[in-house]
Amino acid sequence: MTKRTQRLITGLLLVVATALVQRYSKKINNADNLIISKAPVINARNFASSTAAVVRVVDGDTIELDTGEKVRYIGVNAPESVDPRKPVECFGKEASEYNKSLVEGKAVGLVGDVGDKDKYGRLLRYVYLNDGTFVNLKLVQDGYASVMTVQPNVAYQKEFVAAQSKARENKVGLWNACK
Repeated sequence: MTKRTQRLITGLLLVVATALVQRYSKKINNADNLIISKAPVINARNFASSTAAVVRVVDGDTIELDTGEKVRYIGVNAPESVDPRKPVECFGKEASEYNKSLVEGKAVGLVGDVGDKDKYGRLLRYVYLNDGTFVNLKLVQDGYASVMTVQPNVAYQKEFVAAQSKARENKVGLWNACK
């Protein structure tokens, strides 16, 4: 079995395992009586085959790894800040800086979904910090990114949509700064 096949199998097993954990770990948030799913806690040190160091933050939803590969966060879209074809969007610089504060220079756990790469050759991944922080979700919760669902990568679509609704309702981040 090739290394690529092993990685794909490992990635699929991780996605299935995290989906099962997520499905059976729902809790009631007493503050507003909403049912919120906690994203599974993944300690990146436990997944040596799917970890890397972040050497550069490209923008609010893209990072570069010590392997030279670029990773596009699955399920989220931060305002543009570096695309030469587009002007800097409202809250784009803030999203990029926030992403930098979360991941730059840190080891991260990388979990794939169904699709492996986007049309630009970037890896598509869910990204976790060693403390279990689910970076994709945190960007949406804190108002630095919005939901962007691209089939077939939809494992956390419901969580992202719920987080976005709450951030928008509370006028957090871009939901307050941008019209």
